[in-house]
Amino acid sequence: MHEIIPSRQFNSLYIYADIIFLIVFCILLAWKKRYVAFFAGLAGGVIYFIVDYGIFYLALGTRTVAGADPCWFLLWLSMSYGITNFALIWLWLDRDEFLLYWALLIPMAWLGIALFAQSFGCGFTQIAISRGTGAYHGVMGLMLVAGYLWLFVHNMRTEKAQRYPILWILAIGILVQFEWEFVLFITGIRPGDLRTLVVNSLLETNMGLPYIFLIHRAVMKRRKEDLSKPN
Repeated sequence: MHEIIPSRQFNSLYIYADIIFLIVFCILLAWKKRYVAFFAGLAGGVIYFIVDYGIFYLALGTRTVAGADPCWFLLWLSMSYGITNFALIWLWLDRDEFLLYWALLIPMAWLGIALFAQSFGCGFTQIAISRGTGAYHGVMGLMLVAGYLWLFVHNMRTEKAQRYPILWILAIGILVQFEWEFVLFITGIRPGDLRTLVVNSLLETNMGLPYIFLIHRAVMKRRKEDLSKPN
């Protein structure tokens, strides 16, 4: 099985437009008092930056960045992906009343930003990045199996009313990543084949969903989305 090497090519106008969207998205979260979802997104961005810059770029050297300062670029990339995806995952786990709007807004914005940058960004700096997957896709696979195995065992040994919604969790893990991968694929930002889209969609976010689900359960027992205590 050949190594999957996710890559992206775009201009710096994409970054500026995406930062504007991130600000608008965070304002919407604050307006609707989805504070816990916002903090979950922020935490996701920090985690991604530690992994992408600290591990993939500095420690392993599997991340390459051409046309931008690696630290600042990967900080933006991590926050962009972390805030939108982790906040969306959290809202999905909340079964938020506006979930359909959140779930449509994000990929629509990504698509619009990509097309806008491609149309008007000719004079901006061109940026190319790539990330080798190598053995760490195997580690991700082990985390995927371990996390879902925990949920399966829990459901097998508990009554039906107390079982975790496995299909719901699985759908979140696959679809959240698929949204991102699909937009990158159809806009040509990520050149590659369908195999990259399918493998990344099944693995890269999905491997963390069992753990995020358990964290979400623990947090929401103590706080509502507006940070008030449950009755």
